[in-house]
Amino acid sequence: MKILLLLTVAAFVVMDASAQRRRRTTRTDSTTAPTNQPTQQVQQNNNAAPAYNANVPIEMAQKAPGSIMDTPRVSRRIDNAVDKGVLRERIPLPYEHLRWDDALYTERVWREIDLREKINLPFNFKAQADGGDQRFISILLKAVMDGPDRGGVTAWDASIDDRFTTPLDSVAVRGLMAGGKPDTTGVIDPVSGMVIKYVVTTKEFNPDDVRKIRIKEDWVFERESSRMFVRILGIAPLKAILREDGTEVGTGTPMFWVYYPDMRPILAKTEVYNPKNMGMGRMTWEELFESRMFGSYIVKSTLDNPLDKNIRDYIKDPILRLLEGENIKERIFNYEQDLWSY
Repeated sequence: MKILLLLTVAAFVVMDASAQRRRRTTRTDSTTAPTNQPTQQVQQNNNAAPAYNANVPIEMAQKAPGSIMDTPRVSRRIDNAVDKGVLRERIPLPYEHLRWDDALYTERVWREIDLREKINLPFNFKAQADGGDQRFISILLKAVMDGPDRGGVTAWDASIDDRFTTPLDSVAVRGLMAGGKPDTTGVIDPVSGMVIKYVVTTKEFNPDDVRKIRIKEDWVFERESSRMFVRILGIAPLKAILREDGTEVGTGTPMFWVYYPDMRPILAKTEVYNPKNMGMGRMTWEELFESRMFGSYIVKSTLDNPLDKNIRDYIKDPILRLLEGENIKERIFNYEQDLWSY
C-alpha cells in the first residue's frame, strides 16, 4: 500500500513539472515571435494605421463617379417640350473684316470675370444635360480635352505667354487639373488584420475652384464705319489658390489659354442659363460674350503702360486698382465720344 501511494505521488510530481515546462516554452515562443503581425493587430485594435509594408501591392484608385470629365448620360427620350434642333445647327456669324489702315485707334485690354458676382451666376449653372455638366468651365474643359481632331479646341500654355505660341496636349491639361497631392490608404483584411494592399487616390478636380476667368480683347475704332469694335482674342480660367481649410490665398494664375475664335462654334451651340426665360428663351454662350452680358474689371491694358505691367504690380491697394480699371474704361469710351460733334 505504501508503495502504491509513493508511485501516485511521483506521477503527480512528474505531471506538474511537464506543465511548468510547457508554460515556460509558451512564454518563450511569444517573446521571440516576429512582431509584424501582433503589432498590426494591436494597432488595428487601437484604431491606428498599420505599419507600411513594402511587399504589399499598390494600385491606383479609379476616378470617382460624377466627375465633370465623365461621359455624359444622354436622354433616351425627347426631354423638351419644344424642338431644339435649330440650336444644334447654329453657327456663329463671321466677323467683319477690319483693315489695319482703317484702325484709327487700337487698345488691348485684359479683364477678369469674377464668377461669384450676381451678374455672372449663369457661369456656375450646376445642371446636367445631354452635353454633360452645364458650368462654363466644364464646357471649356470638355472642348480642350476633345482637341481639334474631335471637334474641340487647342489649349495653349499660359506659363510661357498669352500669345498662343505653345500648345498643350490632353495629358498636360490633366496635370493642370490635379486637385492636390496623392493620398495612400491601406486596405486591411478583417480576418487576419494584415494590410493586403495600398490604394493611391488623388483629389478630383473641383470646378468650383475656378472662381475667375480672364479674357484678352482688342478695342478698335474703325474709321470706315466710324464705330468702335471689340474683339475677344483669348479666354483663360483662373484656378484659385486655396489653403487646407478652403480659404482663398490669391487669385491664382491662368491654367491655360483658349483662342476665342476657335471656341465660337462650340459656344454657339451651347445654351446659357436664363433665370427669367422670357422672349426667345435662353441665349447661347457666343451671344453672351458678343453682347457683353457679363460683369468684369480691367487688370491690365496697353494704355500708358510702357513697362507692360499688370495694375496690381504698381497699385497695391485693391480699391485703387478697381478705380484705375474704371479710369481706363472711361478713357476708351471718351475717345470714341470725342470724335463726334453734336
